[in-house]
Amino acid sequence: MKQTIAHIALVVRDYDEAIEFYTKKLHFELLEDTTLSPQKRWVLISPPGSSGCSVLLARAANDHQSSRVGDQTGGRVFLFLHTDNFTRDFQSLLDHGVEIVRQPAKESWGTVAVFADLYGNLWDLIEST
Repeated sequence: MKQTIAHIALVVRDYDEAIEFYTKKLHFELLEDTTLSPQKRWVLISPPGSSGCSVLLARAANDHQSSRVGDQTGGRVFLFLHTDNFTRDFQSLLDHGVEIVRQPAKESWGTVAVFADLYGNLWDLIEST
């Protein structure tokens, strides 16, 4: 048996502002942006060079979903972005005004920093040793 997680849904307030943040500030690639109805789009993004799981930007469709934007995990780190060059990518976060929640730390397994996306979701930026 073989199974793969293809996408993970990230609830967002607005498709276009989320695309702008992820493609301009984090340099993610816009893989697909297909209109499904006047209110719904299928929007997939992925870190550059990634061949793994992509992120589905899912616009909140009601008040209940809107209440979860930026807090899908109750304030815990939600997503883990691995990089081949921590220094380059951390500097890019700074250059693009991305909020740094926890400064870089050297751990036995690598280097990590925590940043927040435009909605406040927490991400780890990680370079493994």
